[in-house]
Amino acid sequence: MHTPVQWTEQWLAQAAHVSESLAAVGSWVVVILGLVLLMLAAYGLLSGLVVRIIMAFVRRTKTKWDDALMERRLFRRLSHLGPALLLFFCAKLLPPIDALTERIAVVYLLIIGLLALLSAIDAGIDIYQTYPVSRHRPIKGIAGVVKIILVGFAMVLSLAVILNRSPWLLLSGMGALTAVLLIVFKDTLLGFVAGMQLTVNNMVAIGDWIEMPKYGADGEVIDISLHTVKVQNWDKTITTIPSYALVSDSFKNWRGMTASGGRRIKRALLLDSTSFAFLKKDQLDRLEGMDLIGEYVRSRRQEIALHNEAHVQNKATEGNGRAMTNIGTFRAYIEAYLRAHPGIHQGMTLMVRHREPGPDGLPLEIYAFTSTSQWAQYEAIQADVFDHVMTIAPKFDLRLFQQPSGHDVAQLSSSAGSAGVKKNGNPQAGPVK
Repeated sequence: MHTPVQWTEQWLAQAAHVSESLAAVGSWVVVILGLVLLMLAAYGLLSGLVVRIIMAFVRRTKTKWDDALMERRLFRRLSHLGPALLLFFCAKLLPPIDALTERIAVVYLLIIGLLALLSAIDAGIDIYQTYPVSRHRPIKGIAGVVKIILVGFAMVLSLAVILNRSPWLLLSGMGALTAVLLIVFKDTLLGFVAGMQLTVNNMVAIGDWIEMPKYGADGEVIDISLHTVKVQNWDKTITTIPSYALVSDSFKNWRGMTASGGRRIKRALLLDSTSFAFLKKDQLDRLEGMDLIGEYVRSRRQEIALHNEAHVQNKATEGNGRAMTNIGTFRAYIEAYLRAHPGIHQGMTLMVRHREPGPDGLPLEIYAFTSTSQWAQYEAIQADVFDHVMTIAPKFDLRLFQQPSGHDVAQLSSSAGSAGVKKNGNPQAGPVK
């Protein structure tokens, strides 16, 4: 039985009148070229017709998993099975290179199988990320390790097929390369271990707001892979952090704040201590008319009056006994205002406290939580609170402390100039020195 090469050689020698040596070479060229054309035709048939029919069917279905497989090009990669199988079954027709051709076909099939598995894994990740659990249990790192193992396994099998040796024999001979492989895949191993720790301990998830000043990261986690964690900063730049850095270094995760439904306000007003004073009767009468603290002022006045009546002998001298102060009443007003504010979370810590006085006055700190953790709404609520508090402070005869500005210096010079004019009676005279 003649092989296609022998038939072609005879035809070239008899019909085309080609010399025997040229016919021998030409027959191999014609047969190999014909086989390549057949393989291309098989691939074109599968990818151009069969795959198109499958893709049209996928688009009509309501399920999502087949769309993910199509997006990851699984069907197009499987269309290479036609040329690979054609090469494998035609290998017997090509002695004396039939054994080599079979090995090449097997390696081709291994590569197709590897690419198909990688596409299936990527599609699985895409499908998994559509579920809420993926935000807290990312699997990209684990999938990356599985891909590396599959690629390494396919490489060993391919090498074993080409060399016609057992893959176990090749694996046993790789023991000496272990140290080299550990160095080459150091980042991969570190990333895998870190990824497992991040996932098992739920340290970070997609959508978390994290801060890591060492890497300039301050924003939302958008991707967690085998080697890196990507953070989109609030200025829309993207910072890439090694996965193992999140385990070995410290970082701040704001997930607890987001999950609580509130965000902390911790800001202080600086009050001029020279404006602190006891409240007079007319001031107390005026403050009783304020809805937020009217009842508080009345009850405190009665309480203090009863106490002083029982314990104070000389009531004419200021300082004997108890009395209400503008700073204390102002602190009570702020707390009442926060209790009534719809944007303040009433189920979390809420207080108005003094901090240590300093050269800039007395810091009066508001410590509370907003009823939302959304950034823009949080800033609006905080600004609304301090707009009101700073504006109402003069009603309690309190002054906010502020370093002298150029305007203050100009007013001071103007006042000194006016005083010089009055004293000397000369409009041309400047300030008295």
